Amino acid sequence: MGNFQLKLVLLLFTVCAALSTLSTAQDFKCSAQTAARCQALVGYLPPNKTTISEIQSLFTVKNLRSILGANNFPPGTPRNFSVPAQKPIKVPIHCICSNGTGVSDKVPVYTVKKDDGLDFIARTIFGQLLKYQKIVEANNISNPDLIQIGQNLTIPLPCSCDDVDNAKVVHYAHVVEEGSSFALIAQKFGTDRDTLMKLNGIHDDSKLIAGEPLDVPLKACNSSIRADSFDNYLRVANGTYTFTANSCVKCQCDATNNWTLQCEPSQFQPSSPNSRWKTCPSMLCGDSESLSIGNTTTSNNCNRTTCEYAGYNNLSILTTLNSLSTCPSPSNNASRIGSWNLLLISIFLVLLHFHLIQ
Repeated sequence: MGNFQLKLVLLLFTVCAALSTLSTAQDFKCSAQTAARCQALVGYLPPNKTTISEIQSLFTVKNLRSILGANNFPPGTPRNFSVPAQKPIKVPIHCICSNGTGVSDKVPVYTVKKDDGLDFIARTIFGQLLKYQKIVEANNISNPDLIQIGQNLTIPLPCSCDDVDNAKVVHYAHVVEEGSSFALIAQKFGTDRDTLMKLNGIHDDSKLIAGEPLDVPLKACNSSIRADSFDNYLRVANGTYTFTANSCVKCQCDATNNWTLQCEPSQFQPSSPNSRWKTCPSMLCGDSESLSIGNTTTSNNCNRTTCEYAGYNNLSILTTLNSLSTCPSPSNNASRIGSWNLLLISIFLVLLHFHLIQ
């Protein structure tokens, strides 16, 4: 084989390897059971100035409040709220796991417009969250150069439902910035460098590619939601809030509150068209006539009982009572009394000793 032929073979090998890498670059590991579902987030970088409403439409998000909560915007933020170009916005998606990877569950759906190409749709329209090869695979496109105006395309965004180090997290697809590093990303999102590297199967900052989505685990608050609840998958990341139970309940996560999910009535009416509810069901705990979700009562100045959200079903909103006592235990009191008695006896004996030797 001549020198030219050898160089050609090496070039073809390099191109094939690069294409292979591109086709799997956005895969997020999801080892959860087949068809497992959860909520996840993607970091969208709009190419131009846009609005919250336009982002909602692009990503086929049913409820605008979902985007507001994911970014901790006030619930009353208007639909036309302006978002600058290249400002990252967290967009909530429903994730489904299959064959060891996770992708958004049949959404968003994008309608092809004039002059669109698959690479343009992936890189520009959806802010580099995926490569065009993923769109080809998801839509069984035989020729990537032949797509039609008006054609609807499913956009398979990367996501995961796995726990990380036995902790509940919300997986966030973060598009890597130029000059970034694992340490900087970890610091920004409240995780650690080793966890990021292990989760993404990358062992060196030099392999971190700008413009590629990285799986970042955002720690979620613990909750009392039951396994048989319709929203048993609900995970809320620190510094965010969400609406659940057909928008009747608002839940927020704040690390300073002992990583415990705080839920309360939302003051909204049911929003799901498939719900049997005309109004929000009762949110009282048990037989209580006054203690509802989010309320706390205190007795003896140190016994606290909180009515917590436990999920919902077709008929009702589920609740549970959680009691916490900060009262000093009797054994501690007895120990303190015993210590004081011992101290008093010791002082008495010392005084008696000085009296006798005088």
